[in-house]
Amino acid sequence: MTFTELVNAPKRYLKKELLPVLADLRLAIVLLLAIAVFSIAGTIIEQGQSVQFYQANYPEKPALFGFLTWKVLLTAGLDHVYRTWWYLALLILFGASLTACTFTRQLPALRWFSRTWNFYSQPRQFRKFALSAEFPKAGIDQLLPLLEQRKYKIFQDGDKLYAHKGIVGRIGPIVVHAAMLLILLGGIIGAMTGFIAQEMVPSGATFQIDNVTDAGIWAAPQIPKDWSVKVNRFWIDYLPTGEIDQFYSDLSVLDQNGKEVDRKTIHVNEPLKHKGVTLYQADWSIAAIQVRLNNSPVLQSPMARIDQGSGRIWGTWLPLKPDMSDGVSLVAKDLQGLLLVYDMDGKLIATVRKGMAVDVKGLKLSIVDLIGSTGLQIKADPGIPIVYLGFGLLMLGVIMSYVSHSQIWGLEKDGAIYIGGRTNRAQVTFEREFLGILEAIDQGKSESTPTQLAQT
Repeated sequence: MTFTELVNAPKRYLKKELLPVLADLRLAIVLLLAIAVFSIAGTIIEQGQSVQFYQANYPEKPALFGFLTWKVLLTAGLDHVYRTWWYLALLILFGASLTACTFTRQLPALRWFSRTWNFYSQPRQFRKFALSAEFPKAGIDQLLPLLEQRKYKIFQDGDKLYAHKGIVGRIGPIVVHAAMLLILLGGIIGAMTGFIAQEMVPSGATFQIDNVTDAGIWAAPQIPKDWSVKVNRFWIDYLPTGEIDQFYSDLSVLDQNGKEVDRKTIHVNEPLKHKGVTLYQADWSIAAIQVRLNNSPVLQSPMARIDQGSGRIWGTWLPLKPDMSDGVSLVAKDLQGLLLVYDMDGKLIATVRKGMAVDVKGLKLSIVDLIGSTGLQIKADPGIPIVYLGFGLLMLGVIMSYVSHSQIWGLEKDGAIYIGGRTNRAQVTFEREFLGILEAIDQGKSESTPTQLAQT
């Protein structure tokens, strides 16, 4: 093997071996199905949860479907499907397949189309058309106004003619491929540079985004360090039945000097967006309770969530004596202010509402306030604008692909005119249009009749 052959060997392998495999439609379908299956799995299986969560919901005995346990799930990366190497590899391979198909099939087809602009100079060339006709004693000038009337773009070279309309129908599939590549690119960028965080913040507190639950390998620059968020107030609106109607968080974005640079009251489906980071209202909790014993200063005691069968309740223990030898438990189920008071033996001894007082073991227990915590889900995905652009182009490309691309050739030779045409879709409509042109020519030249007409 010569040096030149050695240098050109990779190029020949790429062109003759690798590109045909990548451009194979069957490979693209298999990759698309695999991406769809794993995307569905990522939607069904909770993403970015703790190990304890998966151990509790996907135990080894009994295993889900007989094989899916928390160990299998974590080992395969099904807890963060969209950021696994194999899912990204599927996206990249599918993108390579689309690119190969575009360069080996779509663009060559467009180049082939440009060659069809060549004028036909021999009558025998019109025999290949599904629709063709010959009119003796007719001229090319009779065809021109009929094509102009039907919005064809006409090219003429003496006695030869070419006309077409609906060229966007040939470009549409290329736009669809480009759009799908943009969507894949946006998905990969989002998976590599995006992050998801969760914060539970008491009303009145200020926080920075620290509790990142899922992030791409290049996500660190996206996690903000130069600004923080203050929860000015968190509250819940309740229905008359006592059920939650909506919960709200009044949030302020603060710069490094503590100056407010953005502010918004968020609720479910109405997030706050700042510098590419989106803060969603996702959950709530009870952070603490403020009480007063007799005429004491306001005492604040943190409340913890109590695990139980259904619903959610929070509780705290409040000492009544300095040596903590006696006390009561306070239990609440929401922020409406109703609390249950239990003694050391677990016996219910009183109920009290926020802003009211009750006598407990010789002391006046006043409930000053219940402090709620807002649960925020925080996301950043730099690939979203690219994905949206891709979907926009995809819709445009699909619409373009439905446009019929129709072509008509004409030739005047030896006192006769030869006409042929074809289209890539809407065959019946084109046949009617083509026959209408022939009828118009026949009526305009009554002494001439079509001597040949072939159609499928």
